[in-house]
This record gives sequence, structure tokens and C-alpha cells, in this order.
Amino acid sequence: LQGQVKTMESAFSGLLFGLLGAIVLIYLLIVVNFQSWSDPFVIITALPAALAGIVWMLFTTNTTLSVPALTGAIMCMGVATANSVLVISFARERLLELGDATAAALEAGYVRFRPVLMTALAMIIGMTPMALGVGEGGEQNAPLGRAVIGGLIFATIATLVFVPVVFSVIHRHYGKVAQAPAAVPGAPH
Repeated sequence: LQGQVKTMESAFSGLLFGLLGAIVLIYLLIVVNFQSWSDPFVIITALPAALAGIVWMLFTTNTTLSVPALTGAIMCMGVATANSVLVISFARERLLELGDATAAALEAGYVRFRPVLMTALAMIIGMTPMALGVGEGGEQNAPLGRAVIGGLIFATIATLVFVPVVFSVIHRHYGKVAQAPAAVPGAPH
């Protein structure tokens, strides 16, 4: 019994470290891709909602935290990040064209609604048989499916509602800076 507890604790600590490491590596990779520190921050603001959804789903289904559940959490982080990247990359394009962060964020949420929803629903529907845990040995992988489903439900809502709001707040001064008149030397102030 003593050896099993040590093995379980080392697996949990390894996967939790892997989850945190995945979030940091995702952030740094997006920093390199977007060449910005603020937009990757906006993108990962959907991840706390994903974690909340994972905890909520595991709690409501009375599922214990296990290695498959943590593996599902890592999978969910990847899909949630990809969906947020869809929204923010479109919002950045619209911000350059419109010059208004709020309008760009609203349009990004509206235009990217269907692709984000389709990606999340495909994963949720695909994980449903696994989450039900039917069949022989199905209860072993049920936590993985449940974690992915719960995390994606919350992360999708956050991606479509919360992430555009954070984008508009962070970039609210973009249009004002771009439209500020230049000072003329020698002119009266």
C-alpha cells in the first residue's frame, strides 16, 4: 500500500508540473508568434475558465482527480488555446483596419463564433462516449473525457465572451494613440 501512494503522488506532481509547464510554454510560444506580450496574455485568459470547468465537471460527476483527468486537462488547454488564438488573431487584423478595439473585439467574437463553437462541439461530442464510461474498462478513461468536456464548455464561453472583453480593455488606447495629432514646433500651446 505504501508503494502505491508514493507512485500516485509522483504521478500527480509530474502531471501538475506538466500542466503548469504546458501553460508557460504555450504562452511563450504565442509570444514568439504574435511578437507581443499582451496578446498572448489575452489568449491565456480563457485557461482559468477551462480549469474551473474541469473542476466543476469532476465535482458534479463525483469523479476523483486521477492521471487520466489531468491528461484530459492538458488536452483541454490545447483546444482552448487554439480557439482563443482564432479569436485574437482576427481581432488584431480588425484592430489594424478599424482602429477601434471594442469594434474589433465585437466583430471577432461574432465572426469567429461558428469556428470556435464547431471545434469545441466536435471535441465534446467525440469525448462523450468516453465520458459515459460504458463498456468493458470504460470507467478507466471516463475522467479524461469528463475533464475535457467540462473544461471545453467553460473555456468556449470564456473564449467567446471574456477574451474579446479583455482584448478591448488592453487595446482601448490603440486608436487614440494612432490618431493623436503631432505637435508642431514653434506653434503656440
